[in-house]
Amino acid sequence: MSNTGLPKPWIVKISRSRNRPYFFNTETHESLWEPPAATDMAALKKFIANELQESVTPTEASNSPKIRASHLLVKHRESRRPSSWKEEHITRSKEEARKLAEHYEQLLKSGSVSMHDLAMKESDCSSARRGGELGEFGRDEMQKPFEDAAFALKPGEISGVVETSSGFHIIQRHA
Repeated sequence: MSNTGLPKPWIVKISRSRNRPYFFNTETHESLWEPPAATDMAALKKFIANELQESVTPTEASNSPKIRASHLLVKHRESRRPSSWKEEHITRSKEEARKLAEHYEQLLKSGSVSMHDLAMKESDCSSARRGGELGEFGRDEMQKPFEDAAFALKPGEISGVVETSSGFHIIQRHA
């Protein structure tokens, strides 16, 4: 493989859901949308232009309307990846996670706390450091139950508890 410009042990992969490159650490299994520190950006751009051009093709999703949302994720031991930035091994049951998510939903809908503040403290998603902010996304870029709930919301609205294979989410649509 050509020089990717990435520091070892990082590699470039293509996201099947977003149809775009992402960066994967083969030792820690960490995934990033942005290149890791110490990346040779010129080499990476050249690699992507030359080696990945055929892999990344326009999709219907890239032309679909985009929305912006934040979320709070509560994982459980049966989640797709039962670990988070807060806990290496999540041990709570699915029912405990659901009850916790319902509690967070009540707090958010009462207005006693903002999504940003609660997600930063309590979310099991790495987006917690951004207050749960997920940025813009279109159709076919998120898990179907999450996507359906997010697109059904009006800007400013907060969802009920939404279950996906990742765990239980509360979503707030921004735009």
